[in-house]
Parts: sequence; structure tokens; C-alpha cells
Amino acid sequence: MKTNISLAHKYNPGLHKLLTLEVLENNLLIDISSFKNFSIDLIRKHQLEIVGISEHVFLEGGFTMAICLKESHICIHTWPEFNQLTLDIYLCNYLKDNSEKVTLIGNCFKEYFKANVLNETNVYR
Repeated sequence: MKTNISLAHKYNPGLHKLLTLEVLENNLLIDISSFKNFSIDLIRKHQLEIVGISEHVFLEGGFTMAICLKESHICIHTWPEFNQLTLDIYLCNYLKDNSEKVTLIGNCFKEYFKANVLNETNVYR
């Protein structure tokens, strides 16, 4: 029986970036509408395709949002009571490597939130 293991090792789905950010402008951590609009514009700018968006605003003012993309996802969870958020950006594509887009999008979110990076992890899938 012949296996195709060598082909599996040649495919790299892409970069998965995990960020924990400190945000001193607390209003940015509760304004889900502005974040959503900024994200949609950013996604369009980078020629990505939205499949769906799910969101929830907590009583304490924070929010969570998952943006499902044809290329994978962007997810955020905010904690205004701690001036922090976590952000998860993953773009995979079997035709090309989107790692540069992930990095650019991550940088745009850091600028949007005027954030200090507490933790940044890059997982190469």
C-alpha cells in the first residue's frame, strides 16, 4: 500500500496568531459596533470573505465576537474590568500562504486598540 505522506508535509495551512492585549481606552473594549465595522472594513481591504458573524455583549460591558471567514476566523473576547482582550486570527488557504495577511491584520488591531502587547503567540500550522 502506497501512502502520500510526503505531500502532507509540504502543505502548511497558515499562521494562527494569538494575542493578549492591554487596552487603556476602556471605551474600545465595550464598543462592539465600532469594532465590528472596523473588522469588516479590514477584512474587505485584505480581500477575505465573511461566512458569518456571531456576537454577544455581556452585562459587565465586555463583548465576544467570532467572525467566520472562508479562510478561517477572527475571534475576540474583551474584559473592560481588566483593560484586556484576547484576539485570535487564523487564515488558511490551500492555494497560498496568508501568513503576511495575518501579521498585517494583527498589527491593524493593535493600532485600533492602541494596545500594549501582553502576549503574542504565532502558531504555524
